Amino acid sequence: MIAPRKLLREKFDQALPRGSSLWVDVLRNLVHRRSAIVGMAILTVLVLVAIFAPVIATHDPKQVLIGIEDVKRRTPPCIHLLGCPPENPQHLLGVDGNVRDFFSRMIFGSRLSLQIGLTTVTFAVIVGTLMGSVAGYMGGWVDNVLMRILDVILAFPYLLLAIAIVSVLGPGLINALLAIGIVTIPVYGRVVRSSVLSIKQMDFVMADRSIGVPSMRILFRRILPNALTPLIVQATLGIAVAILDAAALSFLGLGAQPPTPEWGLMLSEERNQVFSAPFLVFFPGIAIMITVLGFNLLGDGLRDALDPRLRH
Repeated sequence: MIAPRKLLREKFDQALPRGSSLWVDVLRNLVHRRSAIVGMAILTVLVLVAIFAPVIATHDPKQVLIGIEDVKRRTPPCIHLLGCPPENPQHLLGVDGNVRDFFSRMIFGSRLSLQIGLTTVTFAVIVGTLMGSVAGYMGGWVDNVLMRILDVILAFPYLLLAIAIVSVLGPGLINALLAIGIVTIPVYGRVVRSSVLSIKQMDFVMADRSIGVPSMRILFRRILPNALTPLIVQATLGIAVAILDAAALSFLGLGAQPPTPEWGLMLSEERNQVFSAPFLVFFPGIAIMITVLGFNLLGDGLRDALDPRLRH
């Protein structure tokens, strides 16, 4: 009997003929890597949970149940296989210290975590790509000025710099996202610059220059599309880092503010209950770990799939 994973590979190879395009070959190589499959499976579940959060959640994540239900603070989870406590007939993951349904807050937290990761990385990638591509292509004093700006940002520990920025701007999720985006710009700027420096010496770029193609057209139409491969891998891994950083800032009280259902904030609110109500700390921590693991596995798979030395 053929294993399901091997059968999936064979069907996928038949559907996508070899050599049809670079990205088709990359997708085929990605499917052949077990870590990437696991990462995609985790992220697919996370995306589905985030999209259908209003349908999956059993309660309003911000609703305080005092006066609505006869339930106590920090009531333990209701796991049907182990039996439900009589005081908690319908709260799958229990009730938190503010008498809110913990399962619903976990579900909506997945939506917020994805928004945090994608928004932060998108901002950092756009700014970093512009700075890195212009610096690498123009060279000279432009390169020196832009790279020294990025070097100054890199000179500070990134989490401490993010804390300093949020302290100046004021606590809040938007300010936390802006701070995380700013401190991660140098990573993407340096990746793009190194790619542009190598690509701009290639023959097809020299040919465009010899026939008088404008510099900006060469940069954005010829060089930059060929420099995106390492940027895509770095951005995938950067989403995981952004989610961790946002959770850390929320844990310190500088990110999401109550009653926002954010996993780092949920950890912070119940950090003193690790022995009396460990489930309130365990579930958000596991959710953060699994989400970061999914992005890291996908990023590792993309790195291998986009490596020309491993393409065959």
